[in-house]
Amino acid sequence: MVHTEDASSRKREIEEKLKQEQETLSFIRENLEKSDQQTKGMVSILSSFESRLMQLENSIIPVHKQTENLQRLQENVDKTLSCMDHVISYYHVAKDTDRIIREGPTGRLDEYLACIAKIQKAVEYFQDNNPDSPELNTVKARFEKGKELLEAEFRSLLTRYSKPVPPILILDAIGVDEELEVQEDVVLEHLPEAVLQDIICIAGWLVEYGRNQDFMNVYFQIRSNQLDRSIKGLKDHFRKNSASSGILYSPAVQTKRKDTPTKKAPKRPGKDDVLDIEIDSYIHCISAFVKLAQSEYALLAEIIPEHHQKKTFDSLIQEALDNLMLEGDNIVSAARRAIMRHDYSAVLTIFPILRHLKMNKSEFDATLQNDPDKEYNMPKDGTVHELTSNAILFLQQLLDFHETAGAMLASQGTTTSSSSSSSSSSSSSSSLSSPGCKVLGNLQLNLLSKSKVYEDSALSAIFLHNNYNYTLKSLEKSELIQLVTVTQKKAENSYRELIEQQIQMYQHSWLKVTEHLTSRNMPVFQPGAKLKDKERQVIKDKFKGFNDGLEELCKIQKGWAIPDKEQRDFIRQAQRRVVSEAYRAFLHRCANISFTKNPEKYHKYRPEEVEEMIEKLFDTSA
Repeated sequence: MVHTEDASSRKREIEEKLKQEQETLSFIRENLEKSDQQTKGMVSILSSFESRLMQLENSIIPVHKQTENLQRLQENVDKTLSCMDHVISYYHVAKDTDRIIREGPTGRLDEYLACIAKIQKAVEYFQDNNPDSPELNTVKARFEKGKELLEAEFRSLLTRYSKPVPPILILDAIGVDEELEVQEDVVLEHLPEAVLQDIICIAGWLVEYGRNQDFMNVYFQIRSNQLDRSIKGLKDHFRKNSASSGILYSPAVQTKRKDTPTKKAPKRPGKDDVLDIEIDSYIHCISAFVKLAQSEYALLAEIIPEHHQKKTFDSLIQEALDNLMLEGDNIVSAARRAIMRHDYSAVLTIFPILRHLKMNKSEFDATLQNDPDKEYNMPKDGTVHELTSNAILFLQQLLDFHETAGAMLASQGTTTSSSSSSSSSSSSSSSLSSPGCKVLGNLQLNLLSKSKVYEDSALSAIFLHNNYNYTLKSLEKSELIQLVTVTQKKAENSYRELIEQQIQMYQHSWLKVTEHLTSRNMPVFQPGAKLKDKERQVIKDKFKGFNDGLEELCKIQKGWAIPDKEQRDFIRQAQRRVVSEAYRAFLHRCANISFTKNPEKYHKYRPEEVEEMIEKLFDTSA
């Protein structure tokens, strides 16, 4: 019975535990099902989120690209607007500068020049980009007006501030103060420093941008007048002092201090005394002229371009120098009239002038040094110089009398013998050869010096070529070549080398034209490929550089001369060949390149036309 109850109780416990376990299992199963459902829900949510993210990404990427494009467009618009503002500013230049140009440069030169610089840039812009526009004519007219007012300001400043140098200051400058051990050098300041700087500035602008040389004539006319007035003022000073005080100035004695003269015994001036006064005045005027001319040259050197200085200076001093010479002639004439009256003592009055001139000759010559070939006596077309033809003529005439001249020169030799004392033709020629070579050597040096007068090195080369060629041809046509080769065996070859050097120097001038035709900077491109803006511009610049250079050189050089037809044809043909070959090769390289919508604007000349232009070089009738 007991065992049965225990088994029954045990069974119930087990059943209860089983029931509990089943309940737990059911609870776990329910939770697992719920967890599965939640997992599925989460997976579904994540899948949906992923899908939405992909949709969002697909939507944002095009928007991002569009934003980038918009930003790029915005930058381009900004750049375009900036360029437009820059371009539009050129159209406003005439209006913006109107008031300043009308009122002129007086008192504000820097502002005025800055204003003209704006106008210049506008002129350049319209010439390059819109040459047919009415705006170009407007700004050109404004530029010309500005230049005209600058010229007027130059004249006005010079006229207003140029004053005659007071006599006392001149006497200080030429005087000798015996009480001073070391003489102070008196500086004659003709213009206030600020005014001088403005004048220098205007002159520089007129030369560089105004292409104007008229101001140099204005300059010498105004300064010439002041120089003349300064010397006349000194004369008047002498006359007034002499007339009022009866004090006579000792001839050829320079003043000691300002207007304190060296005195003679006071007396009433008579005819001779008046002549003494005139002579003493004249002597001081000579010294004054030298000193004033020196100071004028120093002033001129700051204002006038170097290669125009000598010519301008010569014009400036001419009137004062003419007056000085006229006065000297008058004094000599007065002395002659006195001699005709048998008053021979009057001649003595001339001696102080001669003594003074002799004492001051070196300084006088240095002040008036004048190379006659500077600027105006040189052949403008580079042809044979008169000096060359004269030298050859002299040698030819010497050759005609070679026996007499040779014998005379041979007799001057230090080493003579019985065999060399004969008057044979060969010995005469030998005696003439060395002097003849010296003449030709000096001629060559002189021509080289003269050639430096030309600003254009190519014209300098043509000048030397013509003169060397003329010399060689003249030697070859006569017996002079045999005469020269006695001393200089290779004289003929030397001249040929010199001629060839000058031809090469001339040809060098064409490099600035042909350099535009080289492959340097030429874009590398595939046939049919579209060029970038920069690459197109490079080709345009090459065409423009060639066209402008060709036109400029042909215009200048057709006025030059090569008298020898054989040489003229040789130089023309050589140049034509070089330029034509380079141009044809360049056109071939550009044949399939589309670099402009207006090719005729750049491709202005056919090769045949270029050759024809070069054929007209050295031909003023062309």
